[in-house]
Amino acid sequence: MKIRYISVEGPGIYDLKEQEYDPATLGADEVLMETAYSAVSAGTERAWMTGNSNNPNQKYPHGIGYSASGIVLKTGKDVKNLKEGDRVLVNALGHISHGVEKAEKVYKITDDRMDLQSAAFTFISSFPLLGVRRLRLEMGESVMVAGLGVLGLLAVRFAVLSGAAPVFAADMDPARRAKALELGADKVFDPASPTYVEDVLEATGGAGVDAVVEVTGIAVALKQVLKFTKRKKGRISLLGCTRVSDAPIDFYLDVHHPGITLIGAHTGNRPLVESMPGQWTEFDDFSTFEKFVASGRVDMHKIISCIEPIDNYRTVYENVLHGTNPPFGIVFDWKNAKA
Repeated sequence: MKIRYISVEGPGIYDLKEQEYDPATLGADEVLMETAYSAVSAGTERAWMTGNSNNPNQKYPHGIGYSASGIVLKTGKDVKNLKEGDRVLVNALGHISHGVEKAEKVYKITDDRMDLQSAAFTFISSFPLLGVRRLRLEMGESVMVAGLGVLGLLAVRFAVLSGAAPVFAADMDPARRAKALELGADKVFDPASPTYVEDVLEATGGAGVDAVVEVTGIAVALKQVLKFTKRKKGRISLLGCTRVSDAPIDFYLDVHHPGITLIGAHTGNRPLVESMPGQWTEFDDFSTFEKFVASGRVDMHKIISCIEPIDNYRTVYENVLHGTNPPFGIVFDWKNAKA
């Protein structure tokens, strides 16, 4: 059978490639899956496609993408927990038409109310879930989400569901700020405003924000939020991968002296086997997202803004790489791909 996948050959060089796979070679403990939809994580994929991932292990060529959904086509002889036709997540395999994975690493979608377009964002959703969990929110605490790409918009929704009040959100794009309000934010801010810090402090009665989810990954944005995070008890989860060190931070005056807690919230440092308060395993967060979508608490169709056949990948990535404001909820449709 023919497998199609997006490969990055070098900085800014990418292509939709093909390779042959013989299903007869499927291992006894493996599962062959067919992708229905794969979600684009614009910030991460832009960094990897331009060679700015800050990952010392990055090399070319490499696949791109990591969050998708599909169905099981075939299982190995020893696989008991999955069967042909099961709806599953196709994670960490890239934008690919078919994937092979160990059965123990495949998450099965069990609620029929979870559609495959929404399910394509499950792995992506686990990052803001972790970022919000790490804050250990109490009901009634104020939260700021800085940066409103798909991760930030989901973080807004998860903060609302966690009982935060009020929930603030910040982004330079007015459309993204409007979307945050639609998802439950109480007030939004433009970080480009010269009075941004003062406006947030005023909205908190001068006390500062209890907790912040920092999603931009930009040092100047972190420096801004440090100025309005509450002293002594304020904490900031660093959800965005900080790849841009564009501003010096005085850790004594901005962190140490005011007693602000900075919390790393990279998915690579979550527990592998057993969830604990403030940090859950991937599969437990996958299950949480499935429950939220199935129950209507999270409506991904309010966030999905662009569904493109995989054959339009160049148009999508030119926008991601060079557009001034690419869509924040991009999905590749593999079901309608050319043969």
